[in-house]
Amino acid sequence: MAAATRALLVAAVIAAALFGTALGATYTVGAPAGSWDLRTNYTRWTSTIRFYAGDELRFQYPAAAHNVVEVTKTAYDNCSSSSPVATFPSGNDVIPLAAVGTRYFICGLPGHCAGGMKVQVNVRSKVVRCRGRGARQRCTQTTPQPSSAAQAGAQPVLALGLAAVLAGLMLLY
Repeated sequence: MAAATRALLVAAVIAAALFGTALGATYTVGAPAGSWDLRTNYTRWTSTIRFYAGDELRFQYPAAAHNVVEVTKTAYDNCSSSSPVATFPSGNDVIPLAAVGTRYFICGLPGHCAGGMKVQVNVRSKVVRCRGRGARQRCTQTTPQPSSAAQAGAQPVLALGLAAVLAGLMLLY
């Protein structure tokens, strides 16, 4: 195998491995005790989690019984789904939290939002802390510590990255 091809393969394998570790956390809404339903207290659920840009929300529910509607703050406060930002009806909706800010989600079926199926998610930026000045400056990025449920969601991605690294190494030798 030519040196250039070998170097390209090594770079691709390293990039695949790093991709798996660079992803944000995935949070299943209401987990571990609940889901997207009329029984879960979403204010309590969000109070235990810090959401960061790069994370994602997973809404799991019976598609015939519920949906997820992203709305504005006013629509959230009034439980109105008449002018949605976006609608997600699959029953297994994954929504990326790509930017810093507050996002509002409700169930658009009549009476469900008023019954408690609404969640406000405050998305923060990851914090970079630097010490020292000039050439001696050292910076670190604070990242969230995902819950065990989020870590379980990341395990398949990490396993895929590890498999790619091993496959690449086997091709080299």
